[in-house]
Amino acid sequence: MSSYQKELEKYRDIDEDEILRTLSPEELEQLDCELQEMDPENMLLPAGLRQRDQTKKSPTGPLDREALLQYLEQQALEVKERDDLVPFTGEKKAILDMYTLMSNKQYYDALCSGEICNTEGISSVVQPDKYKPVPDEPPNPTNIEEILKRVRSNDKELEEVNLNNIQDIPIPMLSELCEAMKANTYVRSFSLVATRSGDPIANAVADMLRENRSLQSLNIESNFISSTGLMAVLKAVRENATLTELRVDNQRQWPGDAVEMEMATVLEQCPSIVRFGYHFTQQGPRARAAQAMTRNNELRRQQKKR
Repeated sequence: MSSYQKELEKYRDIDEDEILRTLSPEELEQLDCELQEMDPENMLLPAGLRQRDQTKKSPTGPLDREALLQYLEQQALEVKERDDLVPFTGEKKAILDMYTLMSNKQYYDALCSGEICNTEGISSVVQPDKYKPVPDEPPNPTNIEEILKRVRSNDKELEEVNLNNIQDIPIPMLSELCEAMKANTYVRSFSLVATRSGDPIANAVADMLRENRSLQSLNIESNFISSTGLMAVLKAVRENATLTELRVDNQRQWPGDAVEMEMATVLEQCPSIVRFGYHFTQQGPRARAAQAMTRNNELRRQQKKR
């Protein structure tokens, strides 16, 4: 056994607690400081474990709150107020030379004519531009019953069905219209934007897509279709080879990641779709959809050249 091992054996059975009990309070504090200061550069430790405890201090006397408040008040009264750099006289002045500014209308009139023709506001208070109110769009005048009759009779003059913004269409009538569209061979565009359509209409649209072979554009944006209804429409699009435009954005609730992934898959597997209306929230499906749309449009241009 080496001398080091023999020396180590002497301390093997020593009780550490017994040694600590023999130390004075000052020695214990010094030992604690030394242990804490072993790694002051370790940023993973809290500040209290990286430096000495310097918060212990004997009180200098009893705390007198009222005396402290009186002292602070007296100090505030004795401090002299600072004089203003520019004395206030009450004179009213223009702010930042506002009287020399031009309004937007004056500026653009000057750009067009080369000189200031409209002097309203020069050397006076600038007046705001007056804008004409934009009127609301007129209501959709489409007669639902008349459109339904023409779709059922397969009217060759009817190529577009636009029911946008008609919010009081009964669900049974919309379902009948989708049913009539199954056998129609002349309608190229079918739009149900903001018609308060829900999943029942989405399912009816999906059934229509599985049989219709003439429709090219479908727009069901701004409705109340859930992820289930959108998924039904997307699955039906896979069975339709004539649809070139599909718009499903701005539903009442976000459809979810699974639906966005399905959208990207449909665009990848359906080269006939060259226009797709939806704002993706996930980067992965967005990138896949953009790549698929670029490919689909390139294929369409190649087909037109042949």
